[in-house]
Amino acid sequence: MRKIVAFLMQGDALALLVDALALSADALALLVDALALLVDALALLADALALLADALALLADALALQSIVLRRILIHLEGVSIIKRSLQAVKVR
Repeated sequence: MRKIVAFLMQGDALALLVDALALSADALALLVDALALLVDALALLADALALLADALALLADALALQSIVLRRILIHLEGVSIIKRSLQAVKVR
């Protein structure tokens, strides 16, 4: 009787070992999937950083254009001021 019980317990232990191995394989598959998702996320982050760099370059270009426009407005205003002073000087004479 004890031999039968021991034999049945060995079968149970073997079944538990097989279940544990199957669970380990499932866990390893999930780990591989998680690593693949991490790689995808890193690729998306790299794309986002590239887009941010492009946006910053466009902003720098816009600021440079704004500087040119403001400089031209200042030159125009200085010209208007010179003309105004010239007209006032003519009126005084």
